[in-house]
Amino acid sequence: MTDPPATDPPVTEPPVTEPPVTEPAGTGPAGTQLAGLTWPEVGQLAQAGALLAVPVGATEQHGLHLPLSTDTDLAVALCGQLARSLPGVVAAPPVAYGSSGEHQDFAGTLSIGQAALELLLVELCRSATVTFSRVLLVSTHGGNAAPVRRAEQRLRSESRDVRAWMPRWHGDAHAGRTETSLQLALDPGRVRLDRAEPGDPRPVTELLPLLRESSVRAVSANGVLGDPAGASAADGAALLRALLTDLQRTVGAWRAGQLA
Repeated sequence: MTDPPATDPPVTEPPVTEPPVTEPAGTGPAGTQLAGLTWPEVGQLAQAGALLAVPVGATEQHGLHLPLSTDTDLAVALCGQLARSLPGVVAAPPVAYGSSGEHQDFAGTLSIGQAALELLLVELCRSATVTFSRVLLVSTHGGNAAPVRRAEQRLRSESRDVRAWMPRWHGDAHAGRTETSLQLALDPGRVRLDRAEPGDPRPVTELLPLLRESSVRAVSANGVLGDPAGASAADGAALLRALLTDLQRTVGAWRAGQLA
């Protein structure tokens, strides 16, 4: 008997697989972050109608127990949660300096004043609207309110689709129970509860005339307007959810053409 002729084993092609679909590099637990993207990725998102959310905060004293970044931390968290919870939202790096002259007597406060903040936001949004059709300013420091609104009005008068959103809550004015609860929910390791103490407990409507005439230091030696006693992470988390819901509704109404 002779052996059968040798034959090569059959050649099989490897299965064809599609490349994995990956999110842009800047997408993570904090939503889509502009700073982590490449310019082509940003271009694709903008072409699809993405909105840019800009956190506007401050670097200013918050009593003996809260970090100077407290206002900025809240703005960054809200923009990140908005970007994570709604499609087509990109969170920008924060504007961490605002109008904080009323806190200037406390070490570490860095204020650029109202005129500079207004100009900064106008120029920033003029640049941003070259890429993004909509820009949302999320401002979480009360002293920024007037310049942020003026910047919004000026930009809208230039036919730029820019909106400003500011949080509203019932509670003490500054570094008291409300802001302490928010910071406990965001980053408890940065809250020095053992140093917390009450400041001036009067309502903000009563304090405002005094603050306009002088400064926070004139009415509160420790920089607190309120009382942090009773603050809790649970209260802070509940307020964060309420603020995010309001922010989401604002964006939804804007996209639906329901805002004046």
